[in-house]
Amino acid sequence: MHIHILGICGTFMGSLAILARELGFQVSGSDQNVYPPMSTQLEEQGISLFQGYSADHLNPAPDLVVIGNAMKRGIPAVEYVLEKGLPYVSGPEFFSRYIAPERWVLAASGTHGKTSTSSMLAWILEHAGMSPGFLIGGIPADFGISARLGDTPFFVIEADEYDTAFFDKRSKFVHYHPRTLIINNLEFDHADIFDDLSSIQRQFHHLVRTIPGSGRILFPANVTAIDEVMDRGCWSEQESLGGENSLWQVRNASASGNQFDVFYKGAFAGKVSWQQEGQHNLENGLAAIAAAHHVGVIPEIACEALSVFQGVKRRMELIDEIDGIRIYDDFAHHPTAIATTLAGQRALLGEDANIRVIIEPRSNTMKMGIHQQLLIDSTAQASEVIWFKPEGLDWPLDALAAKSPVSAKVLDTTEAIVRYVTESVETGDHLLIMSNGGFEGIHGRIAQRLKDRSSSDINNDTITC
Repeated sequence: MHIHILGICGTFMGSLAILARELGFQVSGSDQNVYPPMSTQLEEQGISLFQGYSADHLNPAPDLVVIGNAMKRGIPAVEYVLEKGLPYVSGPEFFSRYIAPERWVLAASGTHGKTSTSSMLAWILEHAGMSPGFLIGGIPADFGISARLGDTPFFVIEADEYDTAFFDKRSKFVHYHPRTLIINNLEFDHADIFDDLSSIQRQFHHLVRTIPGSGRILFPANVTAIDEVMDRGCWSEQESLGGENSLWQVRNASASGNQFDVFYKGAFAGKVSWQQEGQHNLENGLAAIAAAHHVGVIPEIACEALSVFQGVKRRMELIDEIDGIRIYDDFAHHPTAIATTLAGQRALLGEDANIRVIIEPRSNTMKMGIHQQLLIDSTAQASEVIWFKPEGLDWPLDALAAKSPVSAKVLDTTEAIVRYVTESVETGDHLLIMSNGGFEGIHGRIAQRLKDRSSSDINNDTITC
């Protein structure tokens, strides 16, 4: 069976293509942005790639067209599919039809932490010898890939609330039919498709309705937005996390969150000592431990797994260190994610550390100016913040940055940022770059400029006798 994927180089669709290839499908795909590393990963799997969305890519006709949620009416390939009556599905529906059946799906949902939590959960199951399949919106360092079918029925998926396709405006996760569901947190986001928090809660309750009676839903205690969802009706087992009366609790956590004890039903169940830090990762870890317990992994084994968990690419990933200057890449693009990440770094590095943050307001919610004051306030734990002001940003970033709780600078080109940072950075500084996109390769450009500067300094210091 030949399937053609429109939008194949997106994180979800690219991972889906890899799974389809594993299942034995002939796979081809089109995208506007066919470039490494995703294009390389797909081509290595024997997947044919086409640049752009020409209708010619669908001739001869595939047996099925899988349409990504970035596709819109008016795109030539989309119009051709509809005009010719070619069979088509969305990516999530393809997962539901061809991957989910006869599998025990474990889903990690929520506004923040989905990628990290699903990566932790997949690694716990792997460490326990359960060889799970997974589809994750990032690359867990322990696996080096974003998706695989696995060797057992257990399958971990990152459950995104974004809409499914132009012809299906339900959230993607309603197609996944999990038996184990984590709801990490719930805030207003994706302002381009949701009007308010209530409309997001409605989608989460659609998800809750799909969980079987013997399934289990895990969620943090005392989160009003989640409690309101559950109060609309729940027909499955429930376990709360982290509260005073919760089944699952964290105790004796270090200030940075890199060590903590796990208690289950009031009794000590295991200790985690790991490379991660921050309250958000501690909560993600507890949720992953609880979810793994639902499929038979004892907490002690889960804690052992997290203690050797290597993290996820683009989640406080150390990119380079030059002359004692450390450069990190982080995917955070929501005020809460920014604030919790910085709080974790401040606790880990100490009050005297010089944490300089570079932020690109790239997500649709950020570009629209939703949470704009919260966004500015979220940087309070930084030493300095450098804001990138892209062309067309229609909210007063300069005026708000002037009221920043820390030293703030607004620059309108990445070259200006690179120049400013590399001219002012000092040994011992921590450069934390936050964006949910490529950010014009700024990470590598800063690193290379610093290496060039270091090489020049060495040459200037050389004394010829």
